[in-house]
Amino acid sequence: MTRTPSKPLVLTVLLLASFLINLDTTLVNVALPSLTRELGTSTSQLQWVVDAYNLVFAALLLTAGSLSDRFGRKGMLIAGLVVFGAASFVGGYAGTPGGLIAARAVMGLGAAMTFPPTLALLTGVFTSRKERALSIGLWGATAGVAIALGPIVGGFLLEHYTWSSIFYILGPASLAVIALVAAFVPASRNPAAHRLDYWGLILSGTFMGLLVYTIIEAPDRGWASPASLTGFAGSVVLLAAFIVGERRTEQPMLDVRLFKDMRFSAASAAVTIAFFTLLGFIFLITQFFQFVRSYSPLSAGVHLLPVAFAVAIGSTLGTRLAVKAGTKVIVMAGLALQASFYFWVASDISPTLSYGVIAAQMVVYGLGMGLTSAPATESIMGAVAADQAGVESAVNDSTRLLGGTLGVAIIGSVYASVYGTRLTSVLPPALPHPLAETTHQSVGAAFAVSAQLTAHGQPALGDAVRQAAITAFDHGLSTGCVVAACVAVAGALLAAAFLPAQPPQFPAPEHGPVELAATTS
Repeated sequence: MTRTPSKPLVLTVLLLASFLINLDTTLVNVALPSLTRELGTSTSQLQWVVDAYNLVFAALLLTAGSLSDRFGRKGMLIAGLVVFGAASFVGGYAGTPGGLIAARAVMGLGAAMTFPPTLALLTGVFTSRKERALSIGLWGATAGVAIALGPIVGGFLLEHYTWSSIFYILGPASLAVIALVAAFVPASRNPAAHRLDYWGLILSGTFMGLLVYTIIEAPDRGWASPASLTGFAGSVVLLAAFIVGERRTEQPMLDVRLFKDMRFSAASAAVTIAFFTLLGFIFLITQFFQFVRSYSPLSAGVHLLPVAFAVAIGSTLGTRLAVKAGTKVIVMAGLALQASFYFWVASDISPTLSYGVIAAQMVVYGLGMGLTSAPATESIMGAVAADQAGVESAVNDSTRLLGGTLGVAIIGSVYASVYGTRLTSVLPPALPHPLAETTHQSVGAAFAVSAQLTAHGQPALGDAVRQAAITAFDHGLSTGCVVAACVAVAGALLAAAFLPAQPPQFPAPEHGPVELAATTS
């Protein structure tokens, strides 16, 4: 017996799968200070805990999206959840930073397999402009809900158990979502028997992997170092080879001519910039709350609620407003709000700043993030044919990952440079040189030195080190905020110049409708 799947039920299941991937980011970030204390991870290693996941995720998104179009999006979604959940569970047993980083890399593979099918299946079920806008708005809002629940769940676990618990919990959660996908999500794939574009798969993965790796390593190597310049040059060469190859092949994995459509390319740039600001913000704000404000992990999660709910509200409202007022004006407004937030934070951040002011700042940012990313995503998906929804969804996801990785690398690099320079100038001269070198590793390391001095009968010196670290952190955070604000302003100007007011009507696929099979019982 066959039955037509309920659209609300299908939407709910797909949002749960997307939520699980988004949840992982906030779970891990809230645990960064715990990893510093319990595993002795340096700032560089903390970045790799985040970026090993992002590197593999970004490198394999286009490949996974293309394969899902070819072999089936539902099957790819289930396989991705299996890999993601199993790797997360194994990561909980890691006893070294290296072991944890390796597990995070495999989780990135699972995420790359999982994420594109969620959006591709969603747009295959909701085909009218109004329905698609609403469903994509809700899809974008799941990021806000994940931001809300991730730190709170992670904080609760960290207060009662070790950091490993935040990885253990994702295994059973993945298994539950797999069961729901298998039962309620319809099968979907491109019915045309395209041959695989092997060179396209290889070149896209190599290009994205090299680019993201170079960006991650650039802060330590130097942005103008020979290794960084070689990496960027190699990325350009690989991208050029990919574009030439895709234009020449009869059945490309990605029709690169699509980037001539500003509805697609300008919207992709807006998503990149939005996630540039988001991941840079999360990387620093969790450390600000837990180190500078001395919040517990759970308290830090609760204090992030304003930005989380604001993202969810902005995402759901943004797509609806874009249908009525136009994508251009809504995305511009969102980026302008993000810039305002960062300039505001840079102007008055301090350890004694009222939380009411911080909450208001986060609401401004969250609304800006939601108004930018969800309407831009709706514009991207409205510009593509349904038979290539998987690979085009992967393009959207790649812009998110690339922007986020750039945000952590660039904002983190600016912060680290300013933090180190300012710390050198404000550390007390009486601090022994080996301890002074330790304080430069991270603000968490500086606080550990402060606690060590206090425990050994030097409370005055310990307090002086703590105050110096707070001063240097605030200075680095403010400078990083100015950089993020300038990027958001540039994004708003870019949207004003190039982003069309409205996306086109959803185009019909070249080879007829995408196969969308009913579930069976």
